[in-house]
Amino acid sequence: MCGIVGAVSGRNIVPVLVQGLQRLEYRGYDSCGVAVNAHGLQRARTTSRVADLLAHVRDDHIEGSTGIAHTRWATHGAPAVHNAHPHFSHGPGADAGSARPGRVALVHNGIIENHEALRAALQAKGYVFASQTDTEVIVHLIDSHYDGDLFEAVKTSVKQLHGAYAIAAICRDEPQRVVGARAGSPLILGVGQDGGENFLASDAMALAGVTDQIVYLEEGDVVDIQPGKYWIVDRTHKPVARTVRTVHAHSGAAELGPYRHYMQKEIFEQPRAIADTLEGVAGIVPELFDGAAVDGVPGAAAWRVFKEIDRVLILACGTSYYSGCTAKYWLEGIAKIPTQVEIASEYRYRDSVPDPKTLVVTISQSGETADTLAALRHARSLGMEQTLTICNVATSAMVRECKLAYITRAGVEIGVASTKAFTTQLAGLFLLTLALAQAKDRLGEADEARYIKEMRHLPVALQSVLALEPQIISWSEDFARKENALFLGRGLHYPIALEGALKLKEVTYIHAEAYAAGELKHGPLALVTSEMPVVTVAPNDALLEKLKSNLQEVRARGGVLYVLADGDTRIENSEGVHVIRMPEHYGALSPLLHVVPLQLLAYHTACARGTDVDKPRNLAKSVTVE
Repeated sequence: MCGIVGAVSGRNIVPVLVQGLQRLEYRGYDSCGVAVNAHGLQRARTTSRVADLLAHVRDDHIEGSTGIAHTRWATHGAPAVHNAHPHFSHGPGADAGSARPGRVALVHNGIIENHEALRAALQAKGYVFASQTDTEVIVHLIDSHYDGDLFEAVKTSVKQLHGAYAIAAICRDEPQRVVGARAGSPLILGVGQDGGENFLASDAMALAGVTDQIVYLEEGDVVDIQPGKYWIVDRTHKPVARTVRTVHAHSGAAELGPYRHYMQKEIFEQPRAIADTLEGVAGIVPELFDGAAVDGVPGAAAWRVFKEIDRVLILACGTSYYSGCTAKYWLEGIAKIPTQVEIASEYRYRDSVPDPKTLVVTISQSGETADTLAALRHARSLGMEQTLTICNVATSAMVRECKLAYITRAGVEIGVASTKAFTTQLAGLFLLTLALAQAKDRLGEADEARYIKEMRHLPVALQSVLALEPQIISWSEDFARKENALFLGRGLHYPIALEGALKLKEVTYIHAEAYAAGELKHGPLALVTSEMPVVTVAPNDALLEKLKSNLQEVRARGGVLYVLADGDTRIENSEGVHVIRMPEHYGALSPLLHVVPLQLLAYHTACARGTDVDKPRNLAKSVTVE
């Protein structure tokens, strides 16, 4: 959530800052702003999008070689210009409403938990607050400690902060310096390729085309960047050297090409994303989860872990949680391993019974999800040290903190409503199932060969499902006029119904709920009328006849059904029953196919309703706050 870009250079850096914000806008878009240090501090802020900020920058002739910029997802304080970043300090005797800025400017991602106590102490010293944000506390705190050295002031200030933060600060009196710090929220250092400039950002994609030399700052680091040089201290304020990595952040991923929206583009990228994720998959699956050689044997660490564990605990949030719920059916049905799936934000706040022989699996698109990271650390604090992550970012905190990892290769996902990240997570989780089944000797050679063959066929099968788009568009015209919807599924496809309902509510603002179809008669049936569309996932599996009975319950109450049915289910179009036939039945891997029409339904319904598909209200990508 939220995006930060900062830079020091010998050129006008404002175009780089604004371009970086455009690439990070999916992380937060309630407001945005830029500040430069050029003969004093100057800034422009807006509650519109980055394109509007660019117009402000041009109109106000804001230029400078040192600057910071930010795009915001609101936590403390409503989306308003006075709450937008960058924030300026207003020391004792200053007028927060005046045009004259203070000496420190700052941008911030995260949440400061002790901001109220700090605010009271700063107000007692005469500091004037112009916003409702917790961020303004930090900029005043740094100003209060400033004595000619911004780096020292930031180091002193962060000792007083409780919570999560990534910050970048500039000072009027030090025109060629940006200081950053991070704890619980990601921040990277970009090393300029010409040696004369350096950068800070919350995501490497912000710096695509500017530099590919990236340093991933670690928890508690404070960094000082100046032209041609930088240095870092750790949480104890001892100088440290962090590895410089070459990271190819593809700026082309932010180009729409022939598509109307990123969400549509990413839905249609799924065959390629799955193919990339499964590249190199062969018969020996556990080796895929550990590229390092132990005792000279590739994948030996994964084999050891998988053989030792007795159960699996999955921790995730949102869409990733639903992928974990799907994986529970695979892990228990194929690998025969007891599996528990927990919402990460709930898990660490309840008493649980730890078992050191549990494999703790985290799932995250970004690998920086604050709740999931905190849940992982909590599980480890309880003595559960066998950890694995399914993640889309190889350089993320989640990957660094887990013993084992499987990196999905979805590529950059710009649309806030996750699509290709979800299906690639499912692919990774199915591979985990096969790996555990192999390690436990619970998978016969014939079944193993069949599953691998079916996985390799997934990209082709997904292309066939995407060809259903015209039929989905027809459904979306009906849904665009509704304000409520129900989604039903049974067994393995109940989590897919949950994911379908989530997608619809995220991008269309239609209230949508999902239920295990057998639960319909235990309450939700009271909601069914001719104005309540009921979407049903209907594969030809062992629960099909039970599901058909649930569909009859809906029709008997005048409900209108929209059914995604396998071709041999004998569910036909009729009055009040709309059927789209899936191209083929896909057994255990059917969830990866059935979710795609639900993604398309949400997308095209949102288009018909005229919502902001890629940037739905109140939401943002990469949730790095609790």
